[in-house]
Amino acid sequence: MPDHTRSPDIPDAFDVYTVVVLRRPPDATEMSDAELDTLQARHLAYRAELRRGGSIVVNGPFAEQSDPGYRGMSIFACDLAEAARLSDGDPSVIAGRLTYDAMEWWVAAGSLAFPLAGRPVGDRRSMSDD
Repeated sequence: MPDHTRSPDIPDAFDVYTVVVLRRPPDATEMSDAELDTLQARHLAYRAELRRGGSIVVNGPFAEQSDPGYRGMSIFACDLAEAARLSDGDPSVIAGRLTYDAMEWWVAAGSLAFPLAGRPVGDRRSMSDD
């Protein structure tokens, strides 16, 4: 007998990804242009190394956003705690120029593909998984 309590708009399965959104805090550390340039290079190198090592699947900056405090986003190939630990090691986070929000993002199973990852990303779940 079909379950009539569940909306037909809810997928049977989801792919769950770990997402980290970087943002500029209101009390960001003040730095000279030269210090910012050096820090940005270190930030980009750190994120690139996480990508090369397989911890980050994809990442990049935001543009044309409604809130300029949001700076960029990464999808990690690890759980939330590990993504937070790795984000804590970002030179821009350590320097107080960036902070982040880490979360799980549930999308309909099979909606996204990461061909450059070379392996499956995310965790397949259903609404009944707890």
